[in-house]
Parts: sequence; C-alpha cells; structure tokens
Amino acid sequence: MKKVFLSLALVFLACLTGCEKVETGIYKEGTYMGYDSYESYGKNYVTTAVIYVDENGLIKSCYIDATYDKDGVSTTKKTLGDDYGMKETSANIGVIPGGSEWYEQVKVIEDKVVSEQNLDWVKWQDEEKTKLDSISGVTIVADRYINAITNALKQAK
Repeated sequence: MKKVFLSLALVFLACLTGCEKVETGIYKEGTYMGYDSYESYGKNYVTTAVIYVDENGLIKSCYIDATYDKDGVSTTKKTLGDDYGMKETSANIGVIPGGSEWYEQVKVIEDKVVSEQNLDWVKWQDEEKTKLDSISGVTIVADRYINAITNALKQAK
C-alpha cells in the first residue's frame, strides 16, 4: 500500500512540476498601429504607437515615437535621442532628479502599458488631460501618446 501511495504521490508531483501556467490576455494576436496627428506652430506632426500582442493575447511590446522638425530636417524624437534636448528642462521642473530625455520618459509609458496590459492606470493631472498623474518619471505632455496607444488597442480587441 505504501508503494502505491508513494508511486501516486511521485506521479502527482511530476505532473505539477511539468505543468506551466499560461497567462492569457484579452487581445487578438498581431501587431497594431495607432496614431494621433496634430498641428503645432504651423507644422503637421504624427505620433505613432505600435503594439505587439502575442499568441496568448498579451501585450508584449509597446513602441511610441513622434515626428519632429529640428533645424529644418524632418525626423523623429526617438531618432534624435539626447539631441532632442529635454533633459535640462525636465530637471528644472524638479520632478525627475537630474532630468530625463524624451525617449527615456516615453520608455516609462511603454513599459507601463506592457506591465499593466491596458490603459486603465491612466489618470490626468489637469482638466485638459495632457499631463499624466498616474506614473512617476514622466513630465511630458502625454495625451497624444495615450491617444495613439488607445487607437492601436482598439484594433487589437
């Protein structure tokens, strides 16, 4: 009897260790792009968000970028990297010690979308819904980025 019980216990333990819990999300597998276009100082710009959803319906990556015109050359804010020149401004605001460049702040938003698997965490500081209140490390006006992500996620449902 002990041998039977021990054998059953070993089989049960083997099944438990061999089983992997698979998380499932609410989205359709695929890559989705959303955008938000706007005009600023007489120029047209586009903010884009690309969301990748895996076969289990989980958001695996979020990529945000925005077109930008610097010194008469059309580019993107991520392409500019440190040359976008936001670090000193964000340092002067006093919320991010030492400041943070645009691409670093956007990375915080991208990571939050992946970790939360949605935008339910978004809370705004102001009535205009431009400044995020629900995430630390972000001082940029974020409405266009959230709109682009929203438009991408609508396609993924």
